[in-house]
Amino acid sequence: MSDVDLSRVWLGVAAQVWRREPGWLERLARRLLRSPGLARALVTTPSLLLGWVIATVAVLGAGAAATSWTGTPFVALFAPAVAGAGIAYAYGPGVDPAWELSCSMAVSDRMVLLVRALAVFGLNAVLGLAASAIAAAAGVSGSAAGVPGSAAAVTFDWLVPMTAVCALALAAATVARSAMAGVAAGLAAWTITVLSGQSVSGRFTVAVTDSALILPYLAFAAACTAIAWYATRIPKGTP
Repeated sequence: MSDVDLSRVWLGVAAQVWRREPGWLERLARRLLRSPGLARALVTTPSLLLGWVIATVAVLGAGAAATSWTGTPFVALFAPAVAGAGIAYAYGPGVDPAWELSCSMAVSDRMVLLVRALAVFGLNAVLGLAASAIAAAAGVSGSAAGVPGSAAAVTFDWLVPMTAVCALALAAATVARSAMAGVAAGLAAWTITVLSGQSVSGRFTVAVTDSALILPYLAFAAACTAIAWYATRIPKGTP
């Protein structure tokens, strides 16, 4: 092992990750973010890669189909869990080939994580709204499809629970430094929430339709965001 030039090996790893030519999406991100390194870190986010996006579309599409057939708002129930898993995998250690490189950039770890998390959340929110709209267009009433009549009602119905689940998944991932821990925490918490609502009211949908839960969701999301912010406080180069 004493004959191995680790610096040379690391340069080889860096070359493999960064050598490809930027695509149109990365060029657009460069213009918006004004940082080539941050743009590359964004487009290499595991939960924004094509395979993950296709899987997300498939899950939400199945939810839209089930909603149109049964009238149960499966999109509203699936979206927080899917988004939470995506947010956890935006963190990176162990799953992101560019994680170590992103940590060595001049841009702070927090900025990389913030941009990635916002992009993943935004994409999942758009896909969830599209799936809900498709379910509504299939002949289900707005309230049954999880698409109430106003944009504000849509936000308070399932985007708020999605925010809470995403914040929890991100907090767990940053504290444990494990994407899988974040996924497990987000999915477990959302499953418990849905099942608890069903046991109390007899309806699975109470977790996304009860307006009394809005403030607890928001307070919980704020607390988890603070935990994630604190967990990423360590300066670069600090063990």
